[in-house]
Amino acid sequence: MLRTVYIHFALLAAFAITAVGQVMAVELTDQATGATYAIAIHGGCGTAERLMPADVQAEYRDSLSTALQLGRKLLRDGIASLQVVEEVARAMEDDPLFNAGKGAAFNNQGEHELDASIMDGRTMSCGAVAGVRNVKNPISLARSVMQNTEHVLLVGAGAERLAEAMNVPPVDPDYFYTPRLRELWAAGDPSNPPRPDLGLSRGTIGVVAMDKQGNLSAATSTGGTSFKMPGRVGDTPIIGAGTYAKNGVCAISCTGRGEEFIRHSVAHTVVALMEYKQLAMHDAVQHVVDDVLEPDVGGIIAIGADGSIAVPFNTQAMLRGAADSSGRFDVAIWEEE
Repeated sequence: MLRTVYIHFALLAAFAITAVGQVMAVELTDQATGATYAIAIHGGCGTAERLMPADVQAEYRDSLSTALQLGRKLLRDGIASLQVVEEVARAMEDDPLFNAGKGAAFNNQGEHELDASIMDGRTMSCGAVAGVRNVKNPISLARSVMQNTEHVLLVGAGAERLAEAMNVPPVDPDYFYTPRLRELWAAGDPSNPPRPDLGLSRGTIGVVAMDKQGNLSAATSTGGTSFKMPGRVGDTPIIGAGTYAKNGVCAISCTGRGEEFIRHSVAHTVVALMEYKQLAMHDAVQHVVDDVLEPDVGGIIAIGADGSIAVPFNTQAMLRGAADSSGRFDVAIWEEE
């Protein structure tokens, strides 16, 4: 059993939740960069054993680099930030390493329920879906909600009916199956409360971007929390909690314990601190991570109107990357990087 637990600690893209000491890890940039475009991504956060094999770390870094390269190229080519965040999020949904799309976690019944949201900072338009079971790329369905309906959030069968109406090809629920997560689920006992040491994930993927026109956009997608109750919805599809974007201020995507991000309206709180208290983005995200959220809860990626990038988190690890027109290109996992 210990060997099984260790394997899944090593392999989970959104690291295991364990109750360890209070860790405050922050990597922030909030100076005027002069960047004409910028992008930041995350692939989940959490507390993980430092025994992760080097080859597994390399896989995560390679996947982050691939997604970041895609986003940088699109922005360099002049593609609008809304399209960029969707396309990069789709690529991450298609990567089984991440708990979104293909790599979605199992709920306590051994099923998949996926959530996503997207927001255009230029128009304040937004769309989201929750609890979908047969949509290959929930982020694209979220954009369809934004652009093809008068609504913001559709859930379950209603969202799936929209996908059918928009000729989004369905996938069999088995598409989301990955052996590593199925084995993790099988290692637990769904009839009993789940144990954190079995690798409950805080997996989410997120993308924020500023394009050459200065427009800001954000996208977030998740397979949810391992062993969650059917129907549970976290912060990912909640505009203002897990996702927010507003031109002239910033774009935000969050990852972590979703219920906490909902309670504190984290994404919108950062924007409000910047607008109403005139805090710099660095100070706003720092305040939320340090003083609003409990320790070991999660992280934020943010891009300001000047192209500055902030990626604070208060867990031991957050899969993350950042790039801009000045030549910055970074991917990282641990708090000291």
